[in-house]
Amino acid sequence: MARSGVRPERKKQPGGGNAPAEIDYQYVEEQADLDAIIDVLVGVDRYALDTEFHRERTYFPKLALIQIAWHETEDDGTKTQRLALIDPLVVDVRVFGRVFDTEALCVIHAAQQDLDVMMHSIGSVPRRMFDTQLAAGFVGYGTPSLVALLQGEINITPAKGDRLTDWLRRPLTENQCQYAAVDVEYLLEVHQLLVAKLAEAGRLEWSADACEELRTRPVSGANPENAWLRLKDARSLRPSSRAVAQAIAAWRERRAMRVDIPVRQVLPDLAILGISQRGPSSLKELSQARGVDERHSRGGIAEEILEAVKVGKENDAPEAPKSPDDLDRNLRPAVTLVSAWVSQLAHDEKIDTVLLGTRGDIVAFLRGDDDARLASGWRAAMLGDGIRDLVDGRAGLTFDGEGRLKLIRVD
Repeated sequence: MARSGVRPERKKQPGGGNAPAEIDYQYVEEQADLDAIIDVLVGVDRYALDTEFHRERTYFPKLALIQIAWHETEDDGTKTQRLALIDPLVVDVRVFGRVFDTEALCVIHAAQQDLDVMMHSIGSVPRRMFDTQLAAGFVGYGTPSLVALLQGEINITPAKGDRLTDWLRRPLTENQCQYAAVDVEYLLEVHQLLVAKLAEAGRLEWSADACEELRTRPVSGANPENAWLRLKDARSLRPSSRAVAQAIAAWRERRAMRVDIPVRQVLPDLAILGISQRGPSSLKELSQARGVDERHSRGGIAEEILEAVKVGKENDAPEAPKSPDDLDRNLRPAVTLVSAWVSQLAHDEKIDTVLLGTRGDIVAFLRGDDDARLASGWRAAMLGDGIRDLVDGRAGLTFDGEGRLKLIRVD
């Protein structure tokens, strides 16, 4: 399992880049072994983590594997990286909560879905987190995959794995284990390189803010009452229909969680919209709603749907979801203008445009939304005054002679 800090020589790939050496790992399928690793991890300052999971047939993700790497200091002072693949099908991974509750930094790549998996399977998420994908967006990358980041930072090109592999099948093959191990093998090394670049650019705090924003984002199932907002065309419903749609979507979300199946297997979106518009009060009326089939118009399911309709009719109508069209007509032309400037600024500053400001962010800022991302923090410092000056006529955009847009203040 152990490996010294000196890495084996990396072989050249035919297409460029080095192939990763075979990775040493410990496969953990005994609780005592996992407990021993946890005892070590609660004392480290950082660790790399990744998960493999499936959720195609379930509401909640099914955790299939945890990959983790960390450094241990040997008696002679040298640091050794250790890596473990932990089988959550045979050990209780909730003990990871002990690690997550420490100040150790969790280094992870593209964490959004992993956070959902951890919250469901472990019951918590790390207190501190560094997402290498997010951080890379502040130093010239554009939402890179792990492969792209490894190629760019350490000239490693991992072998392509089978994206359709069944991580829940046992035993895992050696190819699967090597593929999984790569996901954490180099993360601590990449973390150090990215931190140095962020520090040089003066963007460590920006990266930390973005990682914390992601870490604290609600996970799936957090608020069933907001599930209706994900319905396409929800904003076109009448107020009374919106209240019914909210109640049915919340019922669907809770039932999907209870029986652990995808929400659309409980009731399709089209049926929610059809039922909301019709507002049925009987089984016959329910069966006539658009999108409803026999599975939904009889038995216990039908009764639950009708009860949700009744609740919706008694509730106050929620506000319609906001859209880019919900903007003062005089400000709409500014969206395209500001978007062009933001894209140019992102290019010039080597920041991922998605991190700096999306079209939705620009609309929210112009609309004056309380939670507009461009109104606070580092984004406000980079964009806020410029956008206000553009909209108020105190600034304009011009080309600088090299094909780049430039913001100029108007006297």
